[in-house]
Amino acid sequence: MWEAWALVALALLAWLWFDSMRARERAVAAGARACERDGLQFLDETVECVSLRPARDENGRVALRRVYRFEFSDDGRNRRSGGIVMLGGEVESLTMEPFLLQ
Repeated sequence: MWEAWALVALALLAWLWFDSMRARERAVAAGARACERDGLQFLDETVECVSLRPARDENGRVALRRVYRFEFSDDGRNRRSGGIVMLGGEVESLTMEPFLLQ
């Protein structure tokens, strides 16, 4: 019987990993689009997951809320921080530190 539970746990871990990779790809794309739109450099071409928690979406269903952090530069010499909140597979919010307009 414990083998069945081990398989279920393994399947849940595989689903979590796959879902997290898909959400991360969407967060990277959202960060890159925001930087491109504002004429900024999206540094390191990556995001870092800093939080993962269950939350309810607008329909009341339970989904995973992931908070990602990324860095960008407005002049190529400095690093500024930005954040992306994903609820399920959708971008809930995107914030960026104030930067110089060029």
